[in-house]
Amino acid sequence: MAAFAKHARVWARRLTGPNGIFFGGLLLAFVMVALLATVLLQSRHDALDRARDTSRNVALIAERDIERNFELYALSLEAVVEGLKHDDVMALPPHLRSQLLFDRAATANFLGSMLVLDEAGNIVIDSAHDTPRHANFADRDYFTVQRDHDAGLYVSEPFRSRLRNGTPSIALSRRLTHPDGTFAGIVMIAINLDYFHDLFSGLSLGTNGAISLLSASGTLVMRQPYDPKLIGRNYSKAPTFRHFEPGSEGSFTARSPVDGVRRLYTYRRFPHVPLVIMVAEAPQDIYAAWHRRALTIGSLMGVFALGFVALSFMLGSQLRRRVRAESELQLLARTDSLTGLANRRTFGEILAAESRRAKRAGSGFSLLFVDIDRFKAYNDQYGHQAGDDALAAVARCIGESIRRPADTASRYGGEEFVVVLPDTPAEGARAIAEKLRAAITALGIEHAGSEYGRVTASIGCASWTPGSDAGSDLDVDVDVDVDVDVDVDVDVDVAKIIKAADEALYKAKAAGRNTVVTQRATDAASAV
Repeated sequence: MAAFAKHARVWARRLTGPNGIFFGGLLLAFVMVALLATVLLQSRHDALDRARDTSRNVALIAERDIERNFELYALSLEAVVEGLKHDDVMALPPHLRSQLLFDRAATANFLGSMLVLDEAGNIVIDSAHDTPRHANFADRDYFTVQRDHDAGLYVSEPFRSRLRNGTPSIALSRRLTHPDGTFAGIVMIAINLDYFHDLFSGLSLGTNGAISLLSASGTLVMRQPYDPKLIGRNYSKAPTFRHFEPGSEGSFTARSPVDGVRRLYTYRRFPHVPLVIMVAEAPQDIYAAWHRRALTIGSLMGVFALGFVALSFMLGSQLRRRVRAESELQLLARTDSLTGLANRRTFGEILAAESRRAKRAGSGFSLLFVDIDRFKAYNDQYGHQAGDDALAAVARCIGESIRRPADTASRYGGEEFVVVLPDTPAEGARAIAEKLRAAITALGIEHAGSEYGRVTASIGCASWTPGSDAGSDLDVDVDVDVDVDVDVDVDVDVAKIIKAADEALYKAKAAGRNTVVTQRATDAASAV
């Protein structure tokens, strides 16, 4: 549980730290962009579905209009077939017979003549003239198909009319039979292709859309955009036609064999007439509104996302500067500004921590008090600025003379320094102290007021090991003249070593300065 709590605190610091804020903002911006992309992608699919539904509805409307008219024309043809079976009708004068056989459907817009052809393909009754015009249509497919077998209501391939100056048309025909069942001719009605052109031109399919009407065999009857050269061509081998399935309707995406434009095709087979209607919309028309909306919303979201990332970066940078400033302030609070060494407060914390660690581990540590000899005289003679420079030089020398990471040098106050040496017995501490004294002397800083002619230092050395102090079990009231002045618990053992090192320092000064004196903490305690 403790390990989990520790990891949780570590991750909490990381998440609330500068990098956590920046990467968190970056992740949030990515999530926002991903959600927008998902919504835009879904709206793109919706646009495609709407286009498919719209095309299907257009095809359905056109199909029903064409089938309704074809049904009326088929009824007119059936009426003629039935009328021709009555001899009294055939005995009427031509103008009366035409009025009786051909109803008003024959005069509708976009319709050509309604004709009765005999078994040779000649016109025998003409709805447009009392006297039939002279023409033979035995070569037309609407005649040959009915001659060869009864095709019911037959829708012909597109052709150019011989009676109406080459007008593009298709024909609906029904077979006529003699009483014995043999072929007697056909009755047919011609439908101008302008009917389909007029119907399709009124439909809105977009700039690149198209609508086509094909026969079941693949012949193009009408197409919008209209091109008269395309009418009558057979597209049964085209990829688009091969996509048609046996079912009544469907949709697919393919490239047009006419203009090469890729489109979404929706087709319907007529249920009662051998025709197929096909509505095609181009992607640029389907997605035109979506593209505008996606560009606008995507641009705004991109700006917002970048702004959010930039804000997260700025906030992270600001927090990083704040953390750095707090670290610097914390460092300044723990460091002496002149020498760069730990200050007196930090020394107290280190000493208390080393005392507790030594008690737990049963290991000792040593303490060095370093004092610059005759420093007041140096300040009086050379000035305070030179004195500060000398303090800084001695501090650098002390810092460079201790190599282990656990060893700590601090400025104790004025010209006094203190060095904590964990896991260091008295012999080792004295060796380090001698090395330090010699290094300070070797700096060669001129000091005319010193008996050595240069800046020197006196060092007091004290060592302490938990359990080795016979007097530690006594209720000793240690009067520590050197105040630690920190918010730590200075126990009796710590006070002893401070007192011992301080007394050793005074002995070193009394012995002529520029020397090292070692004293055990127990010796100081017994002297109290």
